[in-house]
Amino acid sequence: MTRQTHMDRRALFASGAAAALLAASGVSAQPAPQRGGRLRLALSGATRSDSFDLRRAAEPGLFMQVATAGLVFDALTEVAADGTLRGELATGWRSNAEGSRWEFDLRSDAEFHNGSAFTAQDVVASFGAHLSTHLFDVTGLEATGPHSLVIKLAQGDPDLPFRLSAPELVILPLGPDTGFAEGVGTGLYRLHKFDAGRHLVAHRVGTHYKDGRAGWFDSVELVSLTADAVRAEALRDHLVDAADLTHVDGLGDLEGLRVLPEEHFMTSAVDDCIALPGQIGRRWPLDNLRAAERWWMA
Repeated sequence: MTRQTHMDRRALFASGAAAALLAASGVSAQPAPQRGGRLRLALSGATRSDSFDLRRAAEPGLFMQVATAGLVFDALTEVAADGTLRGELATGWRSNAEGSRWEFDLRSDAEFHNGSAFTAQDVVASFGAHLSTHLFDVTGLEATGPHSLVIKLAQGDPDLPFRLSAPELVILPLGPDTGFAEGVGTGLYRLHKFDAGRHLVAHRVGTHYKDGRAGWFDSVELVSLTADAVRAEALRDHLVDAADLTHVDGLGDLEGLRVLPEEHFMTSAVDDCIALPGQIGRRWPLDNLRAAERWWMA
């Protein structure tokens, strides 16, 4: 696969063109995606201390990054497979000339899995716990309306909307405890079963603001397999549909499998039963952690 030229992020933010990218689905392959089936991923990085209480959880490994950013939760923004930025829970944003004051417009049609509506107060609660630990010097964080938000920074940062796509900055429901430990988010998949460090099953929600653009599987299963060779064997024997790997030597002749191009030490391999979009995001493994959103059954 060839990589498209990435848009310059500073020019993108300064022009306000990022919001116009919302209409792009990121799915370009043929045939068209179809709903149905279960995606099974064998992943590294899980521990018995993993938790969906992201306020107190340790730095997540790949297993929990996929579980949170790729399944259960949404962030304000996301990076598309071609490297461009688009809104997720945010629909638009703008800043002052210095990039030190940012205004965000938020979705009015997003809902948490417990039935509560998503509002700007949820962002304030989430960022109040997380922003200070993720390279941000925030001096002000205010919900200016049910679906509008202002973030003030000590120093200008033209890359702020891009940074807000980080998997650590997903949005949690408001409240000191409500929904945190249970893994309640606004993502395409609702948590059904979770055995920390071992296993996770999530089911597709009935309706979602991304309907028709993402979330083709009926359910997603994550299995923790610590050893690289064991993940490779599970994939080769078609016990799982995809796996992260540090090398592909154990996959033999790769019949029925595809190795995805990555830009880091980790790669991924996928069974031919899974259909992929025409372009795969490479910023993080497994299509920017969003395999469950962007892939579908062949």
